Amino acid sequence: MNSDNQVKDTGTILSSGLLETATLGGGCFWCIEAIFQDLQGVVSVESGYTGGRVTNPTYREICSGTTGHAEVIRVTFNPAIITYREILEIFFTFHDPTTLNRQGNDVGTQYRSAIFFHSPEQKTIAEEVKTLASDIWDDPIVTEITPSGAFYKAEDYHQNYFKDHQTQPYCNIVIAPKVKKFRDKYRDKLKH
Repeated sequence: MNSDNQVKDTGTILSSGLLETATLGGGCFWCIEAIFQDLQGVVSVESGYTGGRVTNPTYREICSGTTGHAEVIRVTFNPAIITYREILEIFFTFHDPTTLNRQGNDVGTQYRSAIFFHSPEQKTIAEEVKTLASDIWDDPIVTEITPSGAFYKAEDYHQNYFKDHQTQPYCNIVIAPKVKKFRDKYRDKLKH
């Protein structure tokens, strides 16, 4: 990077320092987006698609399971407030990294557990945290650790889904309990 004020992989500028990007797949992006939006140090969370073979895929194409993409979130964060390691520790706590191509009732390669790293340092940290996370799960972790590629932002109606649709049944039944559990466990890391 040429400047301490540039953001890796996003082009965003923060006057207090360098921002970083984490790209994570943990099943339905609505669920993990809601969790990471609440964290101190997180500047933005975008739902989208990565890891596939089709340029500019649509949600319908992703749902077919034929494009190779995963539903992901792209988290822009300030590492002076929250580290990449902390983000991954939370990631491994709030989705099931032991089920191949599945999270709950969501089944298909688009729902795979994945970390798309943006630097060699992120790859090393991801491998370390994945190894440590095996202590909290009974079954083997199947999370893939892959270089980041093209990220395609999901359609507008997918952004801020939980915040904008809290009365929707999926949000009430599936997302709300995860968000509550997260907020209870990480109270000291929440935005106020």
